[in-house]
Amino acid sequence: MVARLLDEDPEGAYGYSKVALRLASRVAAVREAGGFAAYANQKYGEALAEFRAARRMTGSVDLWPVMADCERGLGRPEKALEMAGAPEVQKLDKAGQVEMRLVAAGARRDMGQLDAAIVTLQSPELASNSVQPWTARLRYAYADALLAAGREQEAREWFAKAVESDRDGSTDASDRLAALDGVEFTDALGDDEGDSEDGGEKPSAEAGDKD
Repeated sequence: MVARLLDEDPEGAYGYSKVALRLASRVAAVREAGGFAAYANQKYGEALAEFRAARRMTGSVDLWPVMADCERGLGRPEKALEMAGAPEVQKLDKAGQVEMRLVAAGARRDMGQLDAAIVTLQSPELASNSVQPWTARLRYAYADALLAAGREQEAREWFAKAVESDRDGSTDASDRLAALDGVEFTDALGDDEGDSEDGGEKPSAEAGDKD
């Protein structure tokens, strides 16, 4: 139930995770699920404690990136960067190493180091034309960092590349790209006749931004 509800109802997932933890707190998978449920609800201290417990039980380094991101959530970007340089990172698979790079870049941005965040994201994985599960998020993060640094034209190019690789809609790159191009979306379900009668305008919204 935690896995099923995590994306659509994080509060519900958190509730189920607390029940599971009461029933089977010595099971590593339960501790990990509790960590992800707490993380989804921005309870970063609780999430970090559960992830650490799961790691002690399994000896696995797979949770290292999300543990570092919890440190960011707790306002400790320096600790996240320290973890990004730890030996554990070399034991991660490619997906985990890319995730760690994303966390490290986020920590740089937390510290106001935009140029360093951009450099952190520059990697063979970013330059590759091969589309992997992490490609869209990596390109999106790079585009967002470029935009934050005022490099709008480059940002537009990378948002476009993110759109090309975002096969499952995991980012709002298309909305960000439309916003940079000045595209506005009109509500096709609006009552045109009703709007004209009361003098109102058609509802429209410029493409938004998601962190």
